Amino acid sequence: MDGFKIIGISVRTTNKDNQSAKDIAELWGRFYGENLLQKIPNQLSQNVYSIYTDYKSNFTDEYLTIIGLRVSSLDNIPAGLVGREFGPEDFEIFTARGEMPKAIIDTWISIWQQGEKLQRKYSYDLEVYDENSQKGGLSEVKIFIATAKPDH
Repeated sequence: MDGFKIIGISVRTTNKDNQSAKDIAELWGRFYGENLLQKIPNQLSQNVYSIYTDYKSNFTDEYLTIIGLRVSSLDNIPAGLVGREFGPEDFEIFTARGEMPKAIIDTWISIWQQGEKLQRKYSYDLEVYDENSQKGGLSEVKIFIATAKPDH
């Protein structure tokens, strides 16, 4: 995946004691409650990105979650929002299928269970919510996990 810029809102959280479930649910509530789909400038699409980055170590420790939209420029970041640029990365792609958010949670559990085999980089990972993410039991969301590709 090529690099991109995003503007959105963020929270620092951890998966310990199920804290991330509470924090990320509140972040999604803010994203839609504050009508950020209309407030973010320079949008490239209406696809919503949920990005996991700034990992303290791995998925068992603290990390930053950003929910936002891809943008063409970070020159005009509205007050209260964050803007970040992410570089190109190699990803393994997973697809969460079914009722959201249960399908997302189940897919992440599967990812975590793969452990070292997946060779995660912990640079940044993301979920992309497009038109297919709003189809009830037929919903699909792509999850991109940054991996260290072995040299050939």
